[in-house]
Amino acid sequence: MLLTATLCQARSGADTILRGAHVYTLDAAQPWASAIAIRDGRIAYVGDAAGALALRDARTRVIDLQGRMVLPGLHDSHMHPMSGGMRLLRCDLANVASAQELLAAARSCAARKPARAWVLGGGWSPQRIEPGALQRADLDAIESKRPVYLANEDGFTAWVNGPALALAGIDPQGVAPEIDGLARDPLTHRPTGIVSAAANDQLHRRIPKPTQLEYREALRRATQLANSFGITSVFDAAANPLLLDAYRAADRQGELSVRVVAAQTVDPKGGAGQVEAMIALRDAVRGTRLRADAAKIFLDGEIDMHTAAMLAPYAGSSERGALLIDVPALDAIVTRLDAAGFLIHMHAMGDAAVRAGLDAIELAERNNGARDRRHQLAHIGVADPDDIPRFGKLGVAANFSPLWFRADDSASVSIRAALGAQREQWNYPIASVLEHGGLIAASSDWPAPSLNPLLAMQVAMTRQPFDGSQPPLQPEQRVSLAAIIAAYTKNAAWLAQEDQLDGSIEVGKAADLAVLDRNLFEIAPAQLRNVRVLLTFLDGHVVYRNPAFALPRVRSARH
Repeated sequence: MLLTATLCQARSGADTILRGAHVYTLDAAQPWASAIAIRDGRIAYVGDAAGALALRDARTRVIDLQGRMVLPGLHDSHMHPMSGGMRLLRCDLANVASAQELLAAARSCAARKPARAWVLGGGWSPQRIEPGALQRADLDAIESKRPVYLANEDGFTAWVNGPALALAGIDPQGVAPEIDGLARDPLTHRPTGIVSAAANDQLHRRIPKPTQLEYREALRRATQLANSFGITSVFDAAANPLLLDAYRAADRQGELSVRVVAAQTVDPKGGAGQVEAMIALRDAVRGTRLRADAAKIFLDGEIDMHTAAMLAPYAGSSERGALLIDVPALDAIVTRLDAAGFLIHMHAMGDAAVRAGLDAIELAERNNGARDRRHQLAHIGVADPDDIPRFGKLGVAANFSPLWFRADDSASVSIRAALGAQREQWNYPIASVLEHGGLIAASSDWPAPSLNPLLAMQVAMTRQPFDGSQPPLQPEQRVSLAAIIAAYTKNAAWLAQEDQLDGSIEVGKAADLAVLDRNLFEIAPAQLRNVRVLLTFLDGHVVYRNPAFALPRVRSARH
């Protein structure tokens, strides 16, 4: 139960007071305020400056925000912190703008990491690379002995050299075997060094597993970056036991600067019997800022690769993709996970996958009876119009990644072509879910392509490239600022079963806060990309401070 303002005022002074702010609380009873008082990691007061300053004593730090904005700490409801952090540890290629720059970055990285068995990197955008410009021979010239593996921004494609191909059992000079996703020169038929689909999987399996120390460092870097964007809670959408070991060690050492809900990955062939082991791991992992009480089920693949499961064939094709798990097996696993109290999180790109996921949850509700359920489908590349109202009726959240709602997204053109004109209008139907009473959450799927929620908020509102250079995609699916902020705060906290702890700025809740340099409601949507986070608080402690923002000093306590 939340503490009352009266009770908090009767106790000792506040640790921190924020005043002079536009505080958007997400509390329906008090949507706006101008000041917050924090004591012992909790919000002790929300209201005006006079009320907050009544809690000041000699040791209180008072921060005058001079009209800046305060939001609840932001949640990213689907991301991969370890993968993203590992990319930051390796060759971060997110900013390369051409094939020449990518090659130069690979050369520099190889020179900086002479002791590593592999040269690893990722983050390059196919949009910035001229078609056919990436050739294996160029990588071989940089590094002819060690394998080189450079993943693109979504991780589904990589540029590799000859030693990497050879380690995976593929002759760099040969013309066989035929492997799905192995690009070949049209004249010589030899591998070009570009791998995707099965070929990429074959290469990726050969990369040495990181050590626990590397995982811990990757996690530290990932959470630091998250904090710099105002993020205080994350959902790891695919955590295996190795990753959970690293999380648990970091949590026990007090290293986590975000709250983590981790989803254990479900084996599609493991049956409902695997849930017992998942329960044991869930109970063993739970800590101060860590829980592993979610379960991740991959229902299908990707629309642009024709691996998403569709109700009707792709445009101009007889293919319709397929589910990655049989429907009877899915139903049995979902029913068992639901009965065990897991938060079920399903990757569903195609409309057939969306329907199968909703069907499985509906069956679980019938089998298990009434209980507090907080399940979700993630991505929802396309949904059949008949299924959209079911989100609200079943209480299943729709988790979208708004940065994909742009015509200049690397996969967008292929996705729209694969869907065809009729289905394209239901591509990422976020507004339609809202209109039919469904709850939406938002996420980055980082490390693809950015962790910054403010960029995603802008795109959710505009459905345009950041610079507005192209018309909006499905403009009827644009959402309001209030709706997308709720998706990153109050809604996400409810989904994570943190709604009694955070997600809104209310007395008694954790002081998880993001301070922005301007009021989002006073600027045009296209300007959100220019907004900067100044401070991020977790449990009342500053976990990020923008170097340009100075904090006032606090008077030392007398002994």
